[in-house]
Amino acid sequence: MQLSDIQNPGERKKLIWAGALGLIALVLLWWTFFGFGSSTSKVAQRPAVNTSSPGDNRAISANPQPSPIEVRDDNLERLRPINFEISAPAIAEAKRNIFAYYEAPPKPVANPSVPTPTPTPTPPVLLAGVSPANIYARTGDFTLEVAGDKFTPQLRVIIDNAELPTRYIGPQQLSATVPANLIANPGSHQVMARSSDGKLYSNVTTLTVNAPPTPNYNYVGIIGTRRYIDTAILQEKGSKETLNVQRGDLLGGRFRVTSISEKELVLVDATLKIKHTLPFSVSGEKGNPTQRPTPKAESDDDEP
Repeated sequence: MQLSDIQNPGERKKLIWAGALGLIALVLLWWTFFGFGSSTSKVAQRPAVNTSSPGDNRAISANPQPSPIEVRDDNLERLRPINFEISAPAIAEAKRNIFAYYEAPPKPVANPSVPTPTPTPTPPVLLAGVSPANIYARTGDFTLEVAGDKFTPQLRVIIDNAELPTRYIGPQQLSATVPANLIANPGSHQVMARSSDGKLYSNVTTLTVNAPPTPNYNYVGIIGTRRYIDTAILQEKGSKETLNVQRGDLLGGRFRVTSISEKELVLVDATLKIKHTLPFSVSGEKGNPTQRPTPKAESDDDEP
């Protein structure tokens, strides 16, 4: 590059004008961006200079572009906080009904689920029946015969979870002694055959204990001496008829008189060997001779 000659007057003028124009450009840039007075002063807008060539057909916007200072002032104005006070309208308090109260909804009731029944396994031992199947209460000890199949000597006869002394007769028969205390009262009892370890067991059958027959009489009077009473007066409950009985007599072909006293009359069932006691009670109709005092026997008279 060729350096200019300072000694030449023409070149010296060019350098002076270039320096002056550069200084003017610096002053204009300072005034454009920073200004010389208050910050609120605005720079006058310059008209847009059309620098396009005559043959250029592109349209140039007629609106002038805002200066950097104007853009900054507008943004600050937009970012200023807005004080907006909200006042709630006055609303009258709702009146309360003192008779209205909250009632909780009923709880849903779940439908009970019915479990699926599991099939009962078939017992390995068969119990076909017992003999006797019916017995009267208050009788003595008796022998119960059990019939079935697949019996073994390890099996025992069980009545209401009470193990009885059992005798093994064969694969189809067992025998057990039932004590009197198990049949003291009427009712039904569960009978089965089971081994001591519980591995062998049979199905369950029922032993029915019935109430024994009772004499249908009331003990209402006695006849005899002061030392010996040998006649009792009985009254039938249904017909109110009276009859005299002595020791050893058989009432109704079933109940035998065994004891007579001023307090009670003892009868024994001739078939079942069950003892029945009839207490002395005056239950006849009013005016019945049985309510009168017992007459004295003639043998007790002082005079012959």
